[in-house]
Amino acid sequence: MSAITNRADRTSDPYPSRLPEEKWLPREDKVVWSQWRPDAPLTAQQADQFDRDGFLVLKNLFTEDEIKALMAESAALRGGERDLMDGSVITEPGSDEVRTIFKLPEQSALFDRLSRDRRIAGIVSFLLGDEIYVHQSRLNYKPGFTGKEFYWHSDFETWHAEDGMPRMRAISASLLLTDNDELNGPLMLMPGSHKQFIACAGETPDDNHKSSLKKQEVGVPSHEALTKLASAHGIVPATGKAGTLVLFDCNTMHGSNGNITPFARSNAFFVFNAMSNQLTEPFGAQKPRPDFLGYRGKPRPIDVATGKLV
Repeated sequence: MSAITNRADRTSDPYPSRLPEEKWLPREDKVVWSQWRPDAPLTAQQADQFDRDGFLVLKNLFTEDEIKALMAESAALRGGERDLMDGSVITEPGSDEVRTIFKLPEQSALFDRLSRDRRIAGIVSFLLGDEIYVHQSRLNYKPGFTGKEFYWHSDFETWHAEDGMPRMRAISASLLLTDNDELNGPLMLMPGSHKQFIACAGETPDDNHKSSLKKQEVGVPSHEALTKLASAHGIVPATGKAGTLVLFDCNTMHGSNGNITPFARSNAFFVFNAMSNQLTEPFGAQKPRPDFLGYRGKPRPIDVATGKLV
């Protein structure tokens, strides 16, 4: 099926977006796909919280030595000590400071091991009720003083419209590599916002990713919709010490402020997709985004690893 045909066939798409007018649509997919059991990697309360809020903040999963090793590897990737893949580095708007490095498992053995760790991948696989693979991975870095904001959005809206992800069966995992507090631009989420889909107005420009990775302007809800969501659900900052893990559903509304403090904010970010939810053609764009933004090959399920990272 071509992208053009897929875009035109709105009758079979439960989540059409990039429309002439913004619309609110009900979520038609589960949030937690497994029934809780005593040997689950989360408590029943944690599973219920993820289902209710669309995110979960978990602390003290990793040792101090593991976090130090990940921080050192992060600094080496950002500092030019590694030969990075062409096109995998995105800089801040208006400067050469690194904003994002994509394809972490392909460029770092340590981050590859992290992506397969049971403390992340094992939990996500349980929540999604399926074997999983890495749809996208990146190192996010928000430097002190000049780190720019990430505007409010639902990841699924973009992944559905521009990558061709069929259903809401994906989870993002953000491992904090620096302390994140209320001041240095932490991730902010609207609890409960994942239960409704905001179909955004406006067509997708050609090669939209080239600008949206620096500043997202297409595929974002209106101020009116964001005000309604925030009034109904509130806004929660996902703060914590380095080593804190934040898991959030693909449709949870989230964003972050700029960082004008002297203290940088960094995290390792993995998007896990269910094997049963592999990409098709985009539902709202003429062609899919590059592979580093959404894996389009034949994925192999993650072989979950146990034991310490280092």
